[in-house]
Amino acid sequence: MHTLAHDAVSPLLSVTGLSAGYGTLRVLEGLNVQIRDREIVALVGPNGAGKSTLLRALSGLSPKTAGDVRFAGRDISRFSTRECGRAGLVHVLEGHRVLPSLTVEENLLLAALDQGAAERQIRLDEAYAAFPEIAEKRSLKAGTLSGGQQQMLVIGQGIVRRPQLLMLDEPSAGLSPVLIDRVLEVITMLRSKGAAVLLVEQAVEKALRVADRVYVLVHGRIVLDTSAAEARKPGVIEHAFLGSA
Repeated sequence: MHTLAHDAVSPLLSVTGLSAGYGTLRVLEGLNVQIRDREIVALVGPNGAGKSTLLRALSGLSPKTAGDVRFAGRDISRFSTRECGRAGLVHVLEGHRVLPSLTVEENLLLAALDQGAAERQIRLDEAYAAFPEIAEKRSLKAGTLSGGQQQMLVIGQGIVRRPQLLMLDEPSAGLSPVLIDRVLEVITMLRSKGAAVLLVEQAVEKALRVADRVYVLVHGRIVLDTSAAEARKPGVIEHAFLGSA
């Protein structure tokens, strides 16, 4: 496995020896992951490799059977999803849907409930600037939006929460190529505002365009940890996928 040397500065997220699964099914085995402040990291791998399980374990949605998770200098290994969110680690789940009976704006306001009115408005404006399509529909019920627009709204909720680390699981699912590009622009914008991003994405080439670094996960193990520039070279990702099959 090719591994980059990490900075001497403590990483924002440091995962050591993480194992996780469901019941007796072990999905992840002894993973070590690091994400630095303001870093965009792509997590790629074949279907069933354990990518979503890793995000769920980090955000407290799925139980960990071994390992430690440190975030912003704190041990969050036993934090609930809500506690992770309060600490600044926000997880946007694959296929997550909005509250259909509430308006677009109400869905966004819920994500900023713990902020004062002025700060809430600033954050809503950021989400609307990222996705003008949902800004035009702010007073409509979220259930009337198309699947792609609902996906934008879900990512908008992530923006509104303004995390230190935003974990996105397949944010391009159901989106047209043009909107996938927009999501990637939003990810870059979030980094410029101080966030790190962990991105699980099937559109590997597009993800590598915005990422600084990439992990390849196959059969619950990390088989490649390298720069996105290295991963963009012909055959590198394919070899990692196939070499561990």
